[in-house]
This record gives sequence, C-alpha cells and structure tokens, in this order.
Amino acid sequence: MEAQKQKMKAYWRKNLQTLVILLLIWFMVSFGFGILLAEPLNEYNLGGFKLGFWFAQQGSIYTFVILIFVYVWRMNRLDREFDVNEE
Repeated sequence: MEAQKQKMKAYWRKNLQTLVILLLIWFMVSFGFGILLAEPLNEYNLGGFKLGFWFAQQGSIYTFVILIFVYVWRMNRLDREFDVNEE
C-alpha cells in the first residue's frame, strides 16, 4: 500500500510539473510577448501584421490550443508510465 502511495505522489508531482511548465509558456506568450515585449516585437512582421500585435491578438490563442494538445499527450504518457490509464 505504501508503494502505491509513493507512486501516486510521484505521478502527481510530474502532473504539477507539467502544468507549471505549460502555464509558464502560456504566460510568457500571452503576457510577455503580447504586452511586455510588444514594442520590440513590433519591429518584425508576420503575415503583414506587427509581431507584437499578432501575439496579442492571435498568437496567444494558437499557443493555448497547442498547449492543450501537448497537455493531453503528456498526460497520456504519464498515465501509461504510472499505470493509471483509463483504457
């Protein structure tokens, strides 16, 4: 029983680690690139739009959707690794 408890603690730790990393990426893209670094990024263009503007309007949304898929992929791997998969 103690081994199972340790296994679940390790699973939860890796789950939280994944969440923190993905949330930091999302924060950096949405707040960092879209607000804090918008002026320096506006020197570059992407699809005819200034890059800082693009990150504020579209880039953070695209990044969020990609991060959802990364989270699902990572959690499926963790579920198999710790034998807690739902299948």
